[in-house]
Amino acid sequence: MASEKTVVLITGANGGIGYETVVGLAQTSPDFHILLGSRSVEKGQKALDEIKSTHADSLKSSISVIQLDVSDVKSITAAKDKVEAEFGKLDVLVNNAGIIVTHPCDTLTNLRETFETNTFGPMIITETFEPLLKKSKSPRVVFVSSEQGSCTLRLDPTYKFAQVRGDTYRMSKAALNMLAACTKYNSAEWGCKVCAFNPGFCVTNLTGEKGRAMRIQHGARPAKDAADALVGVILGKRDADIEKSGLVDLDGDVLPW
Repeated sequence: MASEKTVVLITGANGGIGYETVVGLAQTSPDFHILLGSRSVEKGQKALDEIKSTHADSLKSSISVIQLDVSDVKSITAAKDKVEAEFGKLDVLVNNAGIIVTHPCDTLTNLRETFETNTFGPMIITETFEPLLKKSKSPRVVFVSSEQGSCTLRLDPTYKFAQVRGDTYRMSKAALNMLAACTKYNSAEWGCKVCAFNPGFCVTNLTGEKGRAMRIQHGARPAKDAADALVGVILGKRDADIEKSGLVDLDGDVLPW
């Protein structure tokens, strides 16, 4: 029997934007059950324990940890089987997990590692969980992407991040945007709402502690800002924009693909 609650799975949720999204969504309604996806069960449980101790008085939703390595097909399949056994459906899938390769490596290794997590993983996860999403009365898939993946903005010399290279990361997010567009088109017949979400320049765990310090120094916004906007997307507050395009950002704008 399917759960009466709205079941939400957020990948890469033991830190950064994913973590803050779990917190923000859990504070909205008792009607949600949130699955905190984490590659490491230990790190996921530590994050959940911290959420419960820090926000004990404001949490309304139930939350549980689910082991999910977006680069491991067996892990993805096991997670799908677990969700099916426990809840019988999935209402919202938030493909949030992502990386920027910071260790020294050759270009091909950089490409493979980046695309494995940022593009291949979300595609396999979405494909694997599709049967459970089809059992939802109001299915939704959100791909946490980046304006760095916009081809239009990449070619605009006045764009605020025009001087930022990160070619491999940009390519992976451009591919993710196309995945979002294809998923939106392919799932229209069964009523799934799909979008790509740009969290903006935020303080995250993508580039390690050194990268966090650099981002703060250059005016990056707190991860909570992006998470608050992402919660709005999950709650359907940006559905009109999603219908128009599908690539939305944290400040209420619709971005060019």
